[in-house]
Amino acid sequence: MNSAPPSADDFQTLLVGHRIWGTLDAAVWANFAEQWERQDTSEGMLLLPQGRLFGRLGMVVTGAVDLLDPDLGHAVRLQRGELFGFGATPARHLTTWQATAATDGAVAWLAPAQLQRLCQAHDALEYHFPSLPSAADMAHGEGEAPGEAGLRLNRLATPVRTLLRRPPVSLSPDTPIRKVASHMREQRVSSVLLVEDGALMGLVTDRDLRNRVLAEQLDPALPVRSIATLTPHTLQAHSPTFEAMLLMARANIHHVPVMDGAQLVGMVTATDLAEQQSTSAVVLAGEIHKQTTAAGLAQTTTRLKALQRHLADADASAYSTGHIVTAITDAVTVRLIQLAEERLGPAPVDYVWVAAGSQARSEQTALSDQDNCLVLADDYDEAVHGSWFREFSRYVCDGLAACGYIHCPGEMMAMTDKWRQPRARWAEYFRQWVDTPEPMALMLTCVFFDLRAIHGRAELLDTLRHDMLERTRGNSLFLAHMVGNALKHRPPLGLFGTISRIRGGEHSGTIDLKHTGIVPIVDLARLFALAGAVAAVNTQDRLELAAAAGAAGEVSPQSARDLREALEFISKLRIRHQARQMAEGLAPDNFLALEELSSFERSHLKEAFSVVQVVQDVLGQRYQAGRF
Repeated sequence: MNSAPPSADDFQTLLVGHRIWGTLDAAVWANFAEQWERQDTSEGMLLLPQGRLFGRLGMVVTGAVDLLDPDLGHAVRLQRGELFGFGATPARHLTTWQATAATDGAVAWLAPAQLQRLCQAHDALEYHFPSLPSAADMAHGEGEAPGEAGLRLNRLATPVRTLLRRPPVSLSPDTPIRKVASHMREQRVSSVLLVEDGALMGLVTDRDLRNRVLAEQLDPALPVRSIATLTPHTLQAHSPTFEAMLLMARANIHHVPVMDGAQLVGMVTATDLAEQQSTSAVVLAGEIHKQTTAAGLAQTTTRLKALQRHLADADASAYSTGHIVTAITDAVTVRLIQLAEERLGPAPVDYVWVAAGSQARSEQTALSDQDNCLVLADDYDEAVHGSWFREFSRYVCDGLAACGYIHCPGEMMAMTDKWRQPRARWAEYFRQWVDTPEPMALMLTCVFFDLRAIHGRAELLDTLRHDMLERTRGNSLFLAHMVGNALKHRPPLGLFGTISRIRGGEHSGTIDLKHTGIVPIVDLARLFALAGAVAAVNTQDRLELAAAAGAAGEVSPQSARDLREALEFISKLRIRHQARQMAEGLAPDNFLALEELSSFERSHLKEAFSVVQVVQDVLGQRYQAGRF
């Protein structure tokens, strides 16, 4: 049973006698009470779901409120006058705790913008709000409430289930289209899930009704299965929110069914993500797909640096940042391919556009060149089809360069004739590189073993990679040469464990985070994947799967964990370093001055380098002992 909401006089009395609000100047009191939204509550009422505490500042007016971390079981009970949420709850808890009414009572809510204005006008108030966003957050907000972008992006790791607002809205696929439209209106939803014999078989959205029914003048008495998207993309409820964002950005979709195992539990939409402000990548990808010219794409992708800066401000993991930034590159590539085909007509034979290097590994940052190739069907005839594919690949590669993905200095791009070949020719390339591992072959293996299909007939690449992995598994001679190649990139540690800086030249006094920090781990992970026939491309995924699969005995689970943590730490330093440069209007690079680091960070960097060095030394000893 709800208690009566507090009267205006009672609420005014609480504010005047409050230990924080009571210190405000008399001039503030004229309309201060009216800035609060008061809510009657009942025992057990969910006030703010997990991860939503940053949405507004709450104050207990009567009764009590429980703050709870449902994952760890931690709980705190708040009484009359105590504050929670935006600014008040410590930042590390904002993304994991929820607020529930412990008793009947009432709470009052203050909008984040109102609290920001109060703190700007009364500096002493900031002392009471430990998670109040910084001035840097405000500068990067680009129109949002100050700090919202950073706080909301912190939710990238929280489970998708925290976004679900209601049970799934479902109908039979045999339901008439007209009835489906009526049901969507009644339920106030933009999509309906189609369930048959207890299993998800499709979904229909308001866009489907508009484009496939009204625009095509389709009979609304037909069963809805005739216009549905069958076997839609899905996510598991425990998946991190960033995976939902990533899927929507890559597939250019706005509705994703959420499963708990085989059970349908709800739907997450782009709107749900938009309310968390973790969708800048989804919004950006959507705008990319709307562009009709390469110039329009180039203008749109200027926002990529701001996206990486927001991710860095939010302390997003390097793993999620790499996937999110790469999703934008994928979207740009796909749209350029579509524009090229609109311009040239359909491809004369099947093909697959393939990303190589950091794009293939989903490890890009705002500083990336392009590495790509084309695998063509074996019915390709150079005399008949060559002109089309030359013009096609040139258009896409030049378009990528215009969008900021510079041409590969080594010309490892689809516009280069050598890297635009039929599948049979690619199979011959890989056979030669593995069977005759001379230096150039090893270098090419490092580039072209990291491949991922972006657009087209993916099985052309899938079968090629499968054949190559079978050739490298347990191939002692080839693996021995790969070890020697991997040991060329060493961490910058001196004889006594000190960090060795670059001497002389433009970057004197710095360390190269990419070539002496990240590349050695990438090389090791690739080696383990080749040894164990692990098909994963992302470095973190390779290390995890190689350890689980045994990777021909090359890496232990503990060493794999150590390498993954070292990679995450070094990569985050690189991302933060580039974000600082971009915030200052500088071109991002990979060269870090140790003065940018705290003593704690410097100590951890030494440990990360040491982890890599130890694994390299173990492999070097095995190689020298002829164990391959």
